[in-house]
Amino acid sequence: MGFEYEKIKNWPIPEGHQNYSANDCILYALSVGAGAGDPAADLNLIYEKKLDVLPTMAVTMASQGTMWVADPKTGIDLSKLLHGEQYLTIHKPLPSEATVKSRSYVQEIYDKGVEKGSVMMLAREISDADSGELLATCTSAVFLRGNGGCGGPASGQPVPQPIPERAPDVVIDSISREEQAALYRLTGDTNPLHIDPKFAAMGGFPKPILHGLCTYGFAARAVISAVCDGDPARLRKFNLRFASPVFPGETLRTEIWNEGDGKAAFRTFVVERELLVLNNGYAEFDPA
Repeated sequence: MGFEYEKIKNWPIPEGHQNYSANDCILYALSVGAGAGDPAADLNLIYEKKLDVLPTMAVTMASQGTMWVADPKTGIDLSKLLHGEQYLTIHKPLPSEATVKSRSYVQEIYDKGVEKGSVMMLAREISDADSGELLATCTSAVFLRGNGGCGGPASGQPVPQPIPERAPDVVIDSISREEQAALYRLTGDTNPLHIDPKFAAMGGFPKPILHGLCTYGFAARAVISAVCDGDPARLRKFNLRFASPVFPGETLRTEIWNEGDGKAAFRTFVVERELLVLNNGYAEFDPA
């Protein structure tokens, strides 16, 4: 079946549910590099006695409805689908244990033409299942390179955050481990691209690549360290564009610019290949 703007814009995405505990929060922190090299430096993220939750854990929560795009009835060409950008708004710091539910919906589909494809903005609102209180909103920009000409609006897509034309205020290097992707899979993303060498080769990669959202978590840890004095509860927004894949074991260098008024810009490189992997990063945080 063909890809139709109105049909996809109003697709009934199933509600998601998840129970999580302090152990899940610690697992997520470990999966995005917390504790590597110096566990004491990240004690607040990996020790249950006084546990802070990384806000980017929200992107893994109650995501059961995300695979609706694989339904053949959507007409989405999965071979040309690309997760291009990720946005996160934290409405309230995540508790260390809770039952949460999610409501997912297509915000908009921007039509770039038959040759260029479309950009689908897919949102997921995560709420406390008991109180109904909204905790976080995760929004993904999904490039549908094989689904252009659908009739959606041609303009209005969010504009990427520009990177300042000056030296960064802070530069933080983070170690990823050879088993990083295998560990991150335990948070719920079991795509074989990140574990199976044969599957990775089919995608044109010499070995399995790191999840983009794992690299996203690495960058968040760096930004929280640089502008939030290591306090995850101060982070309010965390947006970026994915530029290139990362291989487990590579060193991630995040450059951060404190723009004042609780705003920061950032980008991330792989040191070994001198390659930009995350770009147009934008964060908002509670000033000290």
